[in-house]
Amino acid sequence: MPDPCKPQACAIQACLNRTGYDESKCTQLIDQLYECCTKFYQEQGAEARSPCCPIPKLLNLKLQQRRKEQLDAKLL
Repeated sequence: MPDPCKPQACAIQACLNRTGYDESKCTQLIDQLYECCTKFYQEQGAEARSPCCPIPKLLNLKLQQRRKEQLDAKLL
């Protein structure tokens, strides 16, 4: 089965390459990937795996952090 979130993951990689790996310029694409991954796990179950998506527990943590902080991803 093809990975349904691969286009979003590839878009993030292309954005990072284009922007010199400045994640703050790819935030919208990261959000789109997380939305895709959320839908993937809702449809396939929490035991499903995708190389493009964080495991459900980590995905939920990342979503909580993004909602709480309302900050763009930044390089450390």
